[in-house]
Amino acid sequence: MIKNSILLCTFNEAKYIKNTILNLERSIPNLEIIVVNDASTDNTLSIIQNLQTKCILKIINRSKTKGLGSAFQRALIESQGENIGWIDTNMGELAETFPKMIEKLKDHDLILLSRYIKGGSDDRIFIRVFCSKLINIFCRFILSNKIKDYTSSIFIMKRKVLNETSVLGYGHGDFFIEFLYSVIKKGFSVNEIPYIQKKDDEDGNTTTSPNLFRFFILGYFYFLRVIITRFRRN
Repeated sequence: MIKNSILLCTFNEAKYIKNTILNLERSIPNLEIIVVNDASTDNTLSIIQNLQTKCILKIINRSKTKGLGSAFQRALIESQGENIGWIDTNMGELAETFPKMIEKLKDHDLILLSRYIKGGSDDRIFIRVFCSKLINIFCRFILSNKIKDYTSSIFIMKRKVLNETSVLGYGHGDFFIEFLYSVIKKGFSVNEIPYIQKKDDEDGNTTTSPNLFRFFILGYFYFLRVIITRFRRN
């Protein structure tokens, strides 16, 4: 029986993918890892395919369909664990927090890592920290104050949450805001535990903000998605 399924969505993550998968394998028992690779142009796919792992490793390589939201949705469809979690591929050092998160599932339905509760913080560059805090303040004002970090996206939940909520697989990280709001609207218990978001890579590579123009475009769609989410009937 598969107890824990962890979802990874990758695009050009050759620098991180091996370390992240191995850290997850070391940290989490009864593990299934589902990787959805969106046509990486580096050697991400070959690294995954050549890894020797003891856990169940499923690889979905997409060449025509792209996008974080749809990749997350596809990984959910493939998952078979009693618990389902997600972590950013470049944050493999946080794999060791999952045992604590899984333990807390005894009393809650979804456990979320949070930068915006006591003990958490964000060490990225100023513009990213500022915009992240602004989006989260907006989310708490428009949606619900029950969640402090709507954009963390590092979580684990019981499968029953997935059975009763919806994931609209479009967009970037904004889809996760809508998903979390759906979770609390259905009355599920969400518990946040603190984590510290590490500094940006020195080389500046990040899939969430490759340049300032795209960064602000993404921000616009985040705010728009929050408003749509508030008034969507589901």
